[in-house]
Amino acid sequence: MSATPGAGAVRRYHPALVVLHWLVAALVLLGLAMGTFKLSALPNTAPDKIGALRGHMIAGGLILLLMLARLVVRRVTAHPPPATTGFVMADRLAPLAHGLLYAAVLAMAGSGIAMSVGADLPAVVFMGQGSLPADFAHLPARAVHGLVAKLLMVLIALHVAAAACHQWVRRDGLLSRMGFGSSRQMSAGP
Repeated sequence: MSATPGAGAVRRYHPALVVLHWLVAALVLLGLAMGTFKLSALPNTAPDKIGALRGHMIAGGLILLLMLARLVVRRVTAHPPPATTGFVMADRLAPLAHGLLYAAVLAMAGSGIAMSVGADLPAVVFMGQGSLPADFAHLPARAVHGLVAKLLMVLIALHVAAAACHQWVRRDGLLSRMGFGSSRQMSAGP
């Protein structure tokens, strides 16, 4: 469902979608930070590696579940009309950029699951059975996970830059759409 502009139009996203947006955003940043700064720095022989992997895997699973919930909530709730920038090309690229963000998050989860299965990580990390491989480089999903992580970082930076541009250059209040408050504009009545 999508709202049309005008009197009584939805001007904010549904509160459930707002909560899911910010939860997914925080968890994605946490997962990227864990992977980039903690996991990649620890050799698989390090005693702390299994605990770090456990946290990363739990965060990744939670991100996947919340992202799927977000897709459902977005589909079944009304939302504001598309934001405009005043630049036709930017307005056309915005939906593509949002779609790429969704796809990249889902690809991170999918490649993480594939890597986990390929290395039998659930048994090692959650049940203490077996040991970690010397490294994960032999797994094709590892290369995908690393490339998508870099793509996701770029997309997040562009998303934040676009939001900042809307907020502080265009001053159109775009960020308020992803906040809490009344979801409907006051209708112009007689």
